[in-house]
Amino acid sequence: MTTSENAPAWPDHKPTALLVLADGTVLEGFGLGAEGHAVGEVCFNTAMTGYEEILTDPSYAGQIITFTFPHIGNVGTNEDDIETVNMAATPGARGVILRTAITDPSNYRATRHLDLWLKARGIIGLSGIDTRALTARIRSKGMPNAVIAHAKNGEFDLHGLKEEAREWPGLEGMDLVPMVTSGQRFTWDETPWVWQQGFGRQAAPEFNVVAIDYGIKRNILRLLAGIGCKVTVVPATTPAEDILAMNPDGVFLSNGPGDPAATGKYAVPVIQKVIESGTPTFGICLGHQMLGLAVGAKTMKMHQGHHGANHPVKDETTGKVEITSMNHGFAVDQATLPDGATQTHISLFDGSNCGIALEGRPVFSVQYHPEASPGPRDSHYLFQRFADLMRQNKRAA
Repeated sequence: MTTSENAPAWPDHKPTALLVLADGTVLEGFGLGAEGHAVGEVCFNTAMTGYEEILTDPSYAGQIITFTFPHIGNVGTNEDDIETVNMAATPGARGVILRTAITDPSNYRATRHLDLWLKARGIIGLSGIDTRALTARIRSKGMPNAVIAHAKNGEFDLHGLKEEAREWPGLEGMDLVPMVTSGQRFTWDETPWVWQQGFGRQAAPEFNVVAIDYGIKRNILRLLAGIGCKVTVVPATTPAEDILAMNPDGVFLSNGPGDPAATGKYAVPVIQKVIESGTPTFGICLGHQMLGLAVGAKTMKMHQGHHGANHPVKDETTGKVEITSMNHGFAVDQATLPDGATQTHISLFDGSNCGIALEGRPVFSVQYHPEASPGPRDSHYLFQRFADLMRQNKRAA
């Protein structure tokens, strides 16, 4: 169609990316990042910043992330904000959905455009859809299974994509930890980033900590090193006997992806033996959920999950409210917590469980990510709490 006889036609912006939901709904947009297609569960994340940390968080394995903030990617990417320890492992997020196209980076720390970074990581991206409408759909109907696809020529096997989305079983019952855990034991001594200095090194550790890697994040390890820990990271399937043979002052249960009940089939017996040994234990995210399972509670799939950097959580032991970062689609069912397991934290959004502690034992955990610093340091006290427990336990020994 033209406005006059000599005026040019409007350009035909052919879609180069699709989001195909399991119910057959097709959303068209424009592709970025890697070409191809991937299947996963679509969630939304309300964070305005930290997209590189989110996209490299192993806990997002099996998920397609919709950012509610429209301007994502404008500060580029760098080498310091990556959270996955094993860069050779399968990327956490299966795909990313953005409202607007990415502009050129405008930050002094940027080393690469987000589009090029996504290509290098093998992550498929889509922009140009109404992310508000998609978010509203997730809030009303729950997190859908879907296929995200990107083809520069705009040609897709729509029938095949619909079939793949419909037949994918979903995250419930799925153990995704083998995709992201480390393949062998390693040590960590890097400490948190300091302005104009960068990362430091732990040279005089006070504690010997074993971290079980279900998909651990770098900044968790840095904060452990920062409170005086020599950290040894072990694969998710490491037997309790091997962990305890290292004579740890504390054991850390890391974050990770998937259904805690599925991973718990091999992880829970290990955690139970660690608890029985009397070793101070601290869990985050998936580690929190599996600690709950280890003491007899149950976990449940959430309707829309919690994903963002603006979640208020109340510490019921102090009455203090923290602004936290969250990323989870499963939760500990607080109604199933047994005697001896005290709820320590709750979400002020929906009242769901966000922390537990065991009475008479040096064991506690939280659902959220205290290392992610949205407050920015509201929750760092949890690492100091872990150090205090280890110090007290050593004195009593």
